[in-house]
Amino acid sequence: MDQEAKERGEAAVSRLQATFAELRERLDAGMVGQSRTVLNILVTLLADGHVLLEGAPGLAKTRMARLLAESFEGVFHRIQFTPDLLPSDLTGSTIYDQREHRFDFQTGPLFGNFILADEINRAPAKVQSALLEAMEERQITAGKTSYPLEQPFFVIATQNSIEHEGTWELPQAQLDRFLLHVAINYPESVAEREILDLAMREAAAEGWATPPHLITKPELAEARRAVLAVHVSEPVRNYVVRLVAGTRGDPEPIDGVGEHLSHPASPRGSISLVRASQARAWLVGRDYVVPEDIGDLAPDVLRHRVGLSYRAEAEGVEPGEIIDALLERIPVV
Repeated sequence: MDQEAKERGEAAVSRLQATFAELRERLDAGMVGQSRTVLNILVTLLADGHVLLEGAPGLAKTRMARLLAESFEGVFHRIQFTPDLLPSDLTGSTIYDQREHRFDFQTGPLFGNFILADEINRAPAKVQSALLEAMEERQITAGKTSYPLEQPFFVIATQNSIEHEGTWELPQAQLDRFLLHVAINYPESVAEREILDLAMREAAAEGWATPPHLITKPELAEARRAVLAVHVSEPVRNYVVRLVAGTRGDPEPIDGVGEHLSHPASPRGSISLVRASQARAWLVGRDYVVPEDIGDLAPDVLRHRVGLSYRAEAEGVEPGEIIDALLERIPVV
């Protein structure tokens, strides 16, 4: 019986992997030239994290969030962040019911499953703090009462990389709550032609095609459990720790790293890198993590967890260059 149960479990996992492979193909078709972004967003979802997308206007960040949300069972809410936004605009507020002579809590848009926090850096710190509790604690507190958020709760936040007037820099505590920080670049000319053709087809058909199958909440929960079962060997875990500890000059300083950092990555960086690598391995059909998973995800996991020194800013050094130096100089074994 144990063998039969094991075989049934393996068959269920294989069906789930096939379902997510089909989803990935569909998202790739709808997001021309952004296959890496598609993969990393699915990685974040399966690892039960949140993702920050950064790129110039017009690179389909909002489209990506909508395509993903419409492929799953659940509630999608889009929140446009502005300087005059209040925390209650996100969380909801308590309203007095004159007929019943009592106060009732009216939920806000954070009470959903897929949340698009559009242009997140346009809201002030008090709004950021309201979102921070929801992201980290998976609950919202109003007055003396805390309201748990339904699973899945997945935040896709966007920010504009070229416009800084009227924006607030995200606090490090909030940045650290994003599993991945994905930088979206301009497409190549060949991909842009495909994007143009796709937009014309969708305009003629009045929208994009409805997904053939909505992935249910139990299916997503089962996929997340399968991701947690992906094997991470001791040498791979040691490699992850050496990478993250390398931002702290432990056990010895690395040229091109320490002098360019004002603060290094915390142990949450190690945890996030392993969780994301498990999801990536599962998505590509493996039940074990390899060093290539770590190397591919390290820039998106670590770039927002380190701070640049004044020297780095003066010399024009970017976080990605520092992480590349770590990957180049720290051996896998």
